Amino acid sequence: MIEEMLRYNREFVARKGYEEFRTSKYPDKKIAIVTCMDTRLTTLLPAALGLKNGDVKIIKNAGGTITNPFDSTMRSLLVAVYELGVEEIMVIGHTGCGVQGMDAGEMLHLMRERGVPQEHIDLMRHCGIDLDSWLHGFDDTDSAVRETVDLVTRHPLMPTDITVRGYVMDSLTGELRPL
Repeated sequence: MIEEMLRYNREFVARKGYEEFRTSKYPDKKIAIVTCMDTRLTTLLPAALGLKNGDVKIIKNAGGTITNPFDSTMRSLLVAVYELGVEEIMVIGHTGCGVQGMDAGEMLHLMRERGVPQEHIDLMRHCGIDLDSWLHGFDDTDSAVRETVDLVTRHPLMPTDITVRGYVMDSLTGELRPL
């Protein structure tokens, strides 16, 4: 499948398909969006919000939440604010998220089934990684979004003049519900 995508890419570049997507690195709407990596949101989220290439910074991860105040998502938000001119942040969860109810024990079981040696798992724990916490999902999407909004708002390196709001998107219709 990757080879097929690479072949398409060569054709895309050759026919100059990129020209309609040209923009700067600065988001025109001065907004950053933290959302889930769910495949249903790839096209739905920008379409439901009327976004085009260059409008916003979209930061995606599993669950669309920030699990640690010093993780890569928080770092990306700080870069967006201080280096790229972002003034507002939207945290957008969604219905039917795969991270909701995710079980760390089950994930570790699946890792072992796929050939990850128990010694590697033990090494992570020995190095101080709490795998049960790190791999655990959330129980309630609304609460997870609210916690992320709170974490971003209260982050010691986030300026107080940044607006941070939380929403849940319907994965089927694209309807956005404010929290």
